[in-house]
Amino acid sequence: MDTTRRLRAFKRWMRAHGVECSDALRLVDDPQDGVSVRTLCDLKEGDVVANIPKKACLTMKTSGAREIIEAAGLDGYLGLSVALMYERSLGEQSPWSGYLQLLPLQEDLPLVWSLHDLDSLLLGTELHKVVKEDKALIYEDWKESILPLTHSSPQIVDPKFFGVEEYIAAKSLIASRSFEIDDYHGFGMVPLADLFNHKTGAEDVHFTSDSSHGESGSEADENNEALEENRSEDEASTQTSSEAEQAFNQVPAENNDDGADEDSYLVVENDHPVLEMIMVKDVLTGAEVFNTYGTLGNAALLHRYGFTETDNPYDIINIDMELVLGWSSSSFSGRYTRARLALWRRLGYTPCESQNSEYFEITSNGEPQTELLVLLYILLLPDNTYNKLDLAVSTACDENGFFHVMSPGNHKITFGQTSSDIENDVFLTEDVRGALISVADKRESLYGTSSLEDDIAALKECCLPRDRRLLHSLTLRVSERRILEKLRRYARLRVDGICEGKRRKKRLNLNASP
Repeated sequence: MDTTRRLRAFKRWMRAHGVECSDALRLVDDPQDGVSVRTLCDLKEGDVVANIPKKACLTMKTSGAREIIEAAGLDGYLGLSVALMYERSLGEQSPWSGYLQLLPLQEDLPLVWSLHDLDSLLLGTELHKVVKEDKALIYEDWKESILPLTHSSPQIVDPKFFGVEEYIAAKSLIASRSFEIDDYHGFGMVPLADLFNHKTGAEDVHFTSDSSHGESGSEADENNEALEENRSEDEASTQTSSEAEQAFNQVPAENNDDGADEDSYLVVENDHPVLEMIMVKDVLTGAEVFNTYGTLGNAALLHRYGFTETDNPYDIINIDMELVLGWSSSSFSGRYTRARLALWRRLGYTPCESQNSEYFEITSNGEPQTELLVLLYILLLPDNTYNKLDLAVSTACDENGFFHVMSPGNHKITFGQTSSDIENDVFLTEDVRGALISVADKRESLYGTSSLEDDIAALKECCLPRDRRLLHSLTLRVSERRILEKLRRYARLRVDGICEGKRRKKRLNLNASP
């Protein structure tokens, strides 16, 4: 179906199911970039530009597969995946066919990439190991929860539409397009709302279920003709749309297996039955209207939504605990490393954790997590200082639960404080700065033999849409490697800057003396 026909079909579907889209918005369907939303006139903060009935959303509660999902005890993204695959299997018979035909088969997330692409494009990045683990877990979910449905109800759950590839495709759409609707529906596919593209830190429109049911404050009457094209064709389809609406409205009733559940559904619908898209800033005529998925770095954006952003201010890089301990064990014995790690933990410090992995974050400006500095400091303590601290932890702490020890430079160091209470500078000894540089180099080596300059040059040669995967993976690699570069700079310059600051403060104090 060509792009113009797809949009016409979707607009007919919206009218049939009560989805109201402001005449001030124009849907644009680009063969390369997909659908986007632009303005036909100036929009103001507070304008309601869309009203979307909850019953028009594709959820576990509204889908024709509701009984199957509930009987199998599925919920969350797993249950929504079954709902989406089921409605797709119905083709034009699905009440959501006019909406589903506008969606791609799958979003090009790393989740759907081949293992070869993952190994060649994401080597060394935050996502390489994570996505491989995701693929293994998703296959297990499919094998344990989806495959049995095709055996028990093959006439309803057509195996052709519920294979592992179809499940991964559904997961990619849900990961990148679903919204949390309410406690009853959970997450769901929200037609129209999922067409607004993302821009970090530049939200124009906000999705909300706290509906005031108001009308849009900006109706562009002078531009109505632009969105009224082929009205006669749409009017000719009224009968078909009415039939589709009737089938659609029957879905919840057909799937309610008792009166109490139906009452629960009605209570929820009578509470806030309509979702809204509300402008949160002024947008000029002709501009694209952006939603935001939050303040996410490029690793999270590529993982969840399949794209990256140049110069993303929310980029971070993680350094695995395993890598830090590997660096330590290359200089000290394994027993030495384990003992000092145990002391660090006894002092109350913990790393970040995700999927059974421990790591430390490095911010976009190259500043390491305080817990990493403390760990490196303890790993590098002279034996006599380490023994004193170990004894202090074993015997006593002050009234605040903190432990104190004199550093080799005869400075009092306090352990056991939270990150916000600690002055990082006290741990930035010459040895710790050298360790930070070594750890950064070890992390850098994971990217292979190409240099940062090689990646930047390759990125400049990329061209969309041909090199989409390469472009986004290189953008991620470059952003991560630039942070490692800043970490090394932080380690080299931090102490010099501190000393200069102290000298300047001393000079000011002297000048202020009577």
